[in-house]
Amino acid sequence: MSDKNAAVGGGAIYSLGIFGAFVYFWGTADGLWEYVLTFIQALFWPAWMVYEVFEALGA
Repeated sequence: MSDKNAAVGGGAIYSLGIFGAFVYFWGTADGLWEYVLTFIQALFWPAWMVYEVFEALGA
């Protein structure tokens, strides 16, 4: 597998993480500003999760 294919696969997984976070946060939102905040949370949650995993692994 070439580096280009690996990057495409990683982007797809990251996109699924963003979509999954969006669905989760949208379902827990109660008011207008929480729905607005959902977009921001969905964009940054996968990156935060990866950071926490690397920190737990000691990388």
